[in-house]
Amino acid sequence: MAESENIVVETAEKIFADLADAQTINHDKKGAWKAPLWQALSEAGLPLAWVAEDCGGSGASLAEGFAVLNAAGRHAIAVPLAETMLAGWLLEQAKISSPEGEMTLAPATPKDRIALNADGTLSGRARSVPFAKAAKHFAVLAGNSIALVDAAKCRIEAGIGLGGDNSDTVVFDKTEALTVKPAPKGFDQAQLMLMGGVVRSLQIAGALEAMLEISVRYSNERVAFEKKISKFQAVQHNLARLAGESAAALAAATSAADTIANSKGFDDAYFLEAAAAKIRCSEAAEKGGAIAHQVHGAIGFTIEHILHRYSLRALAWRDDFGSESYWAVELGKLVADRGADELWPLVASR
Repeated sequence: MAESENIVVETAEKIFADLADAQTINHDKKGAWKAPLWQALSEAGLPLAWVAEDCGGSGASLAEGFAVLNAAGRHAIAVPLAETMLAGWLLEQAKISSPEGEMTLAPATPKDRIALNADGTLSGRARSVPFAKAAKHFAVLAGNSIALVDAAKCRIEAGIGLGGDNSDTVVFDKTEALTVKPAPKGFDQAQLMLMGGVVRSLQIAGALEAMLEISVRYSNERVAFEKKISKFQAVQHNLARLAGESAAALAAATSAADTIANSKGFDDAYFLEAAAAKIRCSEAAEKGGAIAHQVHGAIGFTIEHILHRYSLRALAWRDDFGSESYWAVELGKLVADRGADELWPLVASR
């Protein structure tokens, strides 16, 4: 990890530790913690980390941003940091300056499409858009164009995701955009979805790390039959499985992030790494979350315990930007199209 990347991540970690303590947030039913956290993140330049300085951002590298998002996953951050970073990255592709404040992006699922009409307006319906209700602006991919849209111009049908965060439907009905510019040659929705998938993979990996730490700590505190439950072989076996899922998710997510950060374009390696990361991390979210709750027993299911902040968000992130089943099919199509002789060289080169 480069020195600059260390500084960026350390800054993020300090903000998360000071203003996003899971226990404090869990007891704050009015959400008073959100404004100070977002202000601190904004002052540090983290929401627009992937935006060049001449477009209003911080000009951080992809690798630095990916590391911040992994840290955000470890704290189960419930503000649109990842979404604003992705929106800024999308706008950056078309050299559109990013506004201040919360943003999110549309579409957020592979099968939804937004159309750019002949008069320059946008039409379409984007489902499961994370934090749309809280966003001030949307970054929109509409065919071969990228647009910046005032959220107040759209109709938003509120929804709640599995983790308790907004997952809304955004309706564009001949909506006027603030700015519309052509997307770079070759940039398409698959690339956007895979970028979002890698972001979610890093967040899932971070959440699994936190669940492992919480579970190990609890097993060393909980006493049953006059000894710590960490001494029972069944619990040790479960913790080892959880550690395995966490390690596998982190390896897959960081490998994909490294590939994208060093990629010169959207190619088969980009697709393979990103799709495989989303598939493996989504599987780990399901298996790891179940194991963590098994270790905790009934107390882990209560609203008062912090475990659900991580497990439910990890499960919710599975579906964002394409589920593991969707990407498994798409990855299979890629392999089939390239032919059997191309599979091993592609896999072995990673």
